[in-house]
Amino acid sequence: MEATVQEEEVKNIQDQAAPPPRLRERYEQEIVPELVERFSYSSPMEAPRVEKITLNMGVGEARDDVKLLDAAAEQLGVITGQRPSVRRARKSIASFKIREGMPVGVAVTLRRARMWEFLDRLTSIAIPRIRDFRGLSARSFDGRGNYSLGIREQLIFPEIDYDSIDKVRGLDVTITTSARTDEEAYELLRLLGMPFDPSGRPGEEDTAAAEEEERRLEEARMRAEAEQAALEQLKEENPEAYERKVREPEEGEEGEEGAEGEGAPEAEGESGGDDEGSED
Repeated sequence: MEATVQEEEVKNIQDQAAPPPRLRERYEQEIVPELVERFSYSSPMEAPRVEKITLNMGVGEARDDVKLLDAAAEQLGVITGQRPSVRRARKSIASFKIREGMPVGVAVTLRRARMWEFLDRLTSIAIPRIRDFRGLSARSFDGRGNYSLGIREQLIFPEIDYDSIDKVRGLDVTITTSARTDEEAYELLRLLGMPFDPSGRPGEEDTAAAEEEERRLEEARMRAEAEQAALEQLKEENPEAYERKVREPEEGEEGEEGAEGEGAPEAEGESGGDDEGSED
């Protein structure tokens, strides 16, 4: 009888669905309509969405001490709520003392509910704890709608106990989206709460670069025109200095040329006399 009651309680607990992540509800109810209006999509299904989040923590010292790898895996598991996988070297590099197959880091790939929950904690709790924070760089998109973020200290996550860590480690966070352009991905992540720095916004970089290039060419053209006008003015003020002078031969050179011209016939005459004598 007691076993049956326990089985029913377990079944009831399993039947109770977990509450959906609040960030996903906000995305479906508020962000999708705004993206459709912003980019004039014909269907809400065309709106970009977050597909996965990948976290990577490098542990190069693991080649000397395996305990460091275990500690990094434990910390990354606490942060994400998912057991990380060990990443191994694909080839040997002698300069780094790394052999093929040697563990060099740990990584986690988050999808669905865990992905939304981690993104919510990242934007609302972890990032505001960064020291001297002045906004995320908007230049870290890869051109295909994916964004990469580097975190120097794992201590910004409240799940990590400062007294229990053995070493301060950094990690890389890559957010993969279905956006076709960086501009769409930027708008998606901005609406999801990512605190971007306004400078370097995708879509404005090309315009700014074109304006800078046009300004530089205009300055070079004006500089060339000013130099040409100054040269013309100098020619008008002192035309003799800019006239092309014809080089006149000097007296010594003229005498040498005359001597050479006179000596040639004498040589011919002498050679002619020798020829006559030889014939006689």
